[in-house]
Amino acid sequence: MNARRLEFSLPFPPTINTYWRHVVTGKRAATILSEDARAYRKAVAQHVIAQHVARNSLTGKLAVEITVFPPDRRDRDIDNLPKGILDSLKHAGVIRDDADIDDLRITRATVVKGGAVRITVSEIAGAATVSGALFAEQV
Repeated sequence: MNARRLEFSLPFPPTINTYWRHVVTGKRAATILSEDARAYRKAVAQHVIAQHVARNSLTGKLAVEITVFPPDRRDRDIDNLPKGILDSLKHAGVIRDDADIDDLRITRATVVKGGAVRITVSEIAGAATVSGALFAEQV
């Protein structure tokens, strides 16, 4: 079985520290996506469409390589970036769920004005996940 592979670029994400907001209304508390997170999701969906990235095509266990190109030289915890990126890829239909990822790698590269992210998503050779098989049935 040949593993399928997708490669594409995305904008630099907001840090996970600003991705969610906790709100309290009366006696109810909720966690919602921040305005920055909603804007990032929308930008990712637009980039996926513009680059003709196949959506709903990967159904097996996944390997994801993320290369981040920071917008400046400030210290950043790169481990704060993948969750927002992966959440946005799920929302854009590139991956079914980040639970299907068995191999996740993140690398910091050189500074690029405005920042950028390079993504490679590959199916790991073998059978589809149960969730992946269900996802394929829905398409």
